[in-house]
Amino acid sequence: MNTCLSLLMAVSMHIGLEGNYNNIHPHARCQIDNTITGAFYNSEESISIYAGKEFEIDRFVKLEVGLATGYSGGDIVPFMRYTDRGWFIAPAYEYDENNIGLTLGYEWKLK
Repeated sequence: MNTCLSLLMAVSMHIGLEGNYNNIHPHARCQIDNTITGAFYNSEESISIYAGKEFEIDRFVKLEVGLATGYSGGDIVPFMRYTDRGWFIAPAYEYDENNIGLTLGYEWKLK
C-alpha cells in the first residue's frame, strides 16, 4: 500500500533566544510531490499543524516554506526551514522579547 505518510522524530537546540524551549519534536508528515502537510509537537510545547512547499536546491539540500499554527506569535505564522540530509536550520523569533535566533536540529524518519 502506497501512502504519503512519514513518521519522524527531531531533536533541536535554540540559539539567541531567552525562553526555555522543548527540544524533542515527534512529527507526522504527508508529502505529495513538493507539497508538504503535517503536525508536530513544537518548541513551545504545543501541537502545530502546517502546510507548505518543499523546494529542491540540489540533490540533498531543500528549502521548506509555509504556514503553521500552534505558536504564541499568532494563530497562523510563516515558517522556513533549510534541510540537508536530516540536519535543519530555521529562523526563530521571540515576540515578547523581540529576539531573533535560530533553531538547529536533526530529524530522522521512523516510518
